[in-house]
Amino acid sequence: MTDVFDKAKRSLVMSKIRSKGNKSTELRLIDIFAERGVKGWRRNYDVRGHPDFIFPERKIAVFVDGCFWHGHDCRLSRPKQNAEFWAAKLERNMSRDKTVTREFERRGWTVVRIWECELRKKNLPELFARLDRLFPG
Repeated sequence: MTDVFDKAKRSLVMSKIRSKGNKSTELRLIDIFAERGVKGWRRNYDVRGHPDFIFPERKIAVFVDGCFWHGHDCRLSRPKQNAEFWAAKLERNMSRDKTVTREFERRGWTVVRIWECELRKKNLPELFARLDRLFPG
């Protein structure tokens, strides 16, 4: 189907759309935290880098990254339409993730990145093991 806007107008329209967050993955992680007895987390904490959860007393920042948007290798498919744009977009996202991680670590924080695919049932044992190491009983 042909776009009703020219390239410049479509770019302008798309630039105005802002993320509303990855709420379903965050809610799933909240359930996992409750199941594992993990306490002390905060959401929507006003700190540069915008982690999905922070544990201020332990100085732990948790990011729940969507596999497509953050370039996880579990997703081997990439859009074929406008491939150069998407490759650059995903590369910028991954670069920003590295920068944010370095900034937190420089300030003495532990950064935990949880991939969207880790929240699937078949991957939960590995995720539980990671969380248990970070938040022992």
